[in-house]
Amino acid sequence: MNDIVFQSAKRLARLMAARKLSAVEVMKAYIAQIERVNPKVNAIVTFVPEEALKEARRLDARRSRAGREAFGALAGLPIAYKDMLATKGIRTTLGSPIYANSIPIADHAIVERLKAAGAITLGKTNTPEFAAGSQTFNKVFGATLNPYDLTRTCGGSSGGAAVAVACGMLPFADGSDLGGSLRNPGNFNNVVGFRPTPGRTPYYPTADAWQTMSVIGPIARTVEDAAFLLSAMAGPDPRTPIGIDEPGKAFAKPLARNFRKTRVAWWSSAGGRLAGDGDIPVDRRVSAVLEKRRDVFESLGCIVEEAHPDLSGADEVFHVLRALGFVMRYGELAKSHRAQIKDTVIWNVEEGLKLAPTRIAAAMALRSELYRRMREFMERYEFLCLPVNQVPPFPVSQPYVDTINGVKLASYIDWMKSAYYITTTSHPAISVPAGFTGDDPPLPVGLQIVGRYRDDFGVLQMAHAFERETRVGESSPTLAR
Repeated sequence: MNDIVFQSAKRLARLMAARKLSAVEVMKAYIAQIERVNPKVNAIVTFVPEEALKEARRLDARRSRAGREAFGALAGLPIAYKDMLATKGIRTTLGSPIYANSIPIADHAIVERLKAAGAITLGKTNTPEFAAGSQTFNKVFGATLNPYDLTRTCGGSSGGAAVAVACGMLPFADGSDLGGSLRNPGNFNNVVGFRPTPGRTPYYPTADAWQTMSVIGPIARTVEDAAFLLSAMAGPDPRTPIGIDEPGKAFAKPLARNFRKTRVAWWSSAGGRLAGDGDIPVDRRVSAVLEKRRDVFESLGCIVEEAHPDLSGADEVFHVLRALGFVMRYGELAKSHRAQIKDTVIWNVEEGLKLAPTRIAAAMALRSELYRRMREFMERYEFLCLPVNQVPPFPVSQPYVDTINGVKLASYIDWMKSAYYITTTSHPAISVPAGFTGDDPPLPVGLQIVGRYRDDFGVLQMAHAFERETRVGESSPTLAR
């Protein structure tokens, strides 16, 4: 079974297309892995194996009699969608008791797109309530556990997706990222989480079709598989007015590239904080892993310099626009169902309701300034490397981190500044496995690689090169083997 479930998604697709493996064989292997491993980690919260097997049998039957019939690139590969994305006829809870029994009548745009590419729905993955926070737990399904240490968090908000992929329960998965919700669980589970440029993937339905803070992207065990899934996710959609016109097939191209003399900015975290910014403490266990990885880029022939962009003001921008988004999405719900909503969501809504128009306007203007500063910085450097988050996986019983290196944090998401500062700039960013801490058991640590605006392919190429040099992502959780 492991020969199938830990095989690359791209190779599995080729084997099925060549009829060396059937869709039923593949689906049965993943179903067996879920039944064996999921009770230990609670990553997949709605499971529809019978329906998935029916789809696999239909696909095999079509292939057996096909002449020149075309099949999608993902044909036969299973996927379980984050429980924030609507799936027609399959329960979608948003991690909230309010929607515990909600069954949508239509698919989200991403679900439509991946179904059209041939992916077969196998269920839904766990998420914190309304995807708020980077610790995956809710009152409907409970907590998802880190497969490298079951006493630790898997991160979030795409935590169920990352754990399912890390454990070989899915070949890849979708996720969404506002303040790091693709990058953080990738980081905590030794898999790849990629935040594309806003507009790269469709986001429909949504309360604000023009918003650029939250994006949808791929999670996979390798960068190549993340690019493979993105090739089916990406591309314009008339329902997404900020959509990028470039078709998704651009991400199906080979990722190999010569990086000789490519300029890379290394934002050092030596000393327990991000250089030049005393407001961003970094757990020394994270720094110890990442600071050893600078030489990987030098071995690739890159010109590596310690440097970082001026992101002063990013904290204000993120907190203001995030709070405003919570009012837009959940303001009315907080009035009518307050008792059923967790405190941090209520807090976010209330913070948004306090915002004065002048503060909102100032934050929007400041975001434009941040983009300008980042764009000019990235004219000198093609890539920026820094921590994904400032801490390794913390106890699952702890809702969030409130102290780093003895420094008290101001809010429940301040341990994610290194991720959400990048969000405010709209630049693409990826978390790629970089190493393990010296804890017992060792805990995963990822590196964040940021690229130029809309150069999503370049980020994938650099992450692929880093991955091939380090091979850290090849280590999978013992409990999944």
